[in-house]
Amino acid sequence: MSVPVLSFDQVIDRLLTMRQPYFAKYLAVYSSWYGGIITDPTLMTLPLDDHMVHRGDGVFETIKCTDWNIYALARHLDRLKSSMAASFLEPPVDEKRLIEIVLATVRAGNNGNCMVRIFISRGPGSFSANPYESVGSQLYVIAAAFDPTAPEKYEKGVKLVTTCVPIKTNYFATIKNCNYLPNVLMKKEAVDRGADYAVSLDEKGFLAEGSTENIGVVSKKGELLIPRFSRILRGITVTRVMELARGLTGAQLTATAEADITPEQACGASEMMIFGTSFSILPVVEYDGNRIGDGRPGPVFRRLLELMAEDQAQNAEMLTHV
Repeated sequence: MSVPVLSFDQVIDRLLTMRQPYFAKYLAVYSSWYGGIITDPTLMTLPLDDHMVHRGDGVFETIKCTDWNIYALARHLDRLKSSMAASFLEPPVDEKRLIEIVLATVRAGNNGNCMVRIFISRGPGSFSANPYESVGSQLYVIAAAFDPTAPEKYEKGVKLVTTCVPIKTNYFATIKNCNYLPNVLMKKEAVDRGADYAVSLDEKGFLAEGSTENIGVVSKKGELLIPRFSRILRGITVTRVMELARGLTGAQLTATAEADITPEQACGASEMMIFGTSFSILPVVEYDGNRIGDGRPGPVFRRLLELMAEDQAQNAEMLTHV
């Protein structure tokens, strides 16, 4: 059986017949390669020889937009700049222009409740590992419809397991880069084992991070503890939670700190939580088959979730209106 060689028109016609139900989630995409914003998901493509595709050579950020307000945009852009610097990636546009593009993409998607993903790639130019063969870094921004986390996850909690996937080394763990194979394998393992999320351990056996989440515990002494950022990605959500949690010191908490946390300590904690951009905070009620606390979402989780909701809705310094 022969393999057809397609013309330009045949490819376009083929794309137009390939509309899928999930395309409805993709609202708008900015592509520096195209030079503008696309709202037809069938055209949301990028060059196969972009080094981000075949080498994972790129960095990204995911930002939540609620009621036309983008939460913690400045913090995400600061981390994006740090990731670019660590990857020796030249920014394709300056920060002012990047913000303009992000806001224009959200507007074009016509949905004020979405997830915004910013990708900076090495760019196309070859299939080698040589970054100097790229024609230049590229910017891709996508606004996608937001799928709310099921209410029962907040009300009943989630299950967490320890993954067997090795942790990334220090340098790469602290860069939000597009080489996410370890993260993918962690999520696959969690699903295969009937859990909601998985957490990795570092070389010394201490808790590290989830596939896309940060982890934290409330000790029996009332300390809110998170794994040390020297070994994991500094999450935007967990960083803000720790700041807000300091206001609970002397009431619900005795301290907030980075710490070395063993799985045994986590299993014996009063509460355990995970933190992420899309869901903010979720309570962990079971870890590696062990019940956490009394097996129900705890009071510190509930109060922190309230504080984060208030912060997202009211803190003008943390919200940028679109």
